[in-house]
Amino acid sequence: MNYEFKQPLGIRNNNPLNIRRSKTLWKGESPLPAPRGECFCKFSSMEWGLRAAFCLLRTYANKYRLCCVRDIINRWAPPTENDTASYIRHVCQLTGFGGNQRLTEKDWPRLVKAMARMECGVDIDDETIAKAFLLYRKTP
Repeated sequence: MNYEFKQPLGIRNNNPLNIRRSKTLWKGESPLPAPRGECFCKFSSMEWGLRAAFCLLRTYANKYRLCCVRDIINRWAPPTENDTASYIRHVCQLTGFGGNQRLTEKDWPRLVKAMARMECGVDIDDETIAKAFLLYRKTP
């Protein structure tokens, strides 16, 4: 019996933050067309999926000036599609960050770990997060 299908879609896709497909083809993203009805990216490894999340956080910080949990989550999981207030509370509880606390790049691994927990209900191990962050730092 194949138990892989019991895992959340974000884990099966190596995309624990459920990044949606767009015009951007991320490094490590499968170039194959998505199955009908599937709107999320699929990555070759968990590290590549997490790297894409770090890249998006960089865009949020540099382009949109979003540097606190509240602002980041409001864009990542907008109230039109999510219970954004609960998402923010959950991430703040898991990280110890205040909702309006200014975050820097060094805070992103902890933020991404908490967001993955919220998105997929699964804890990503610290080693995988660290490898992905290093990949993000080394791969433009």
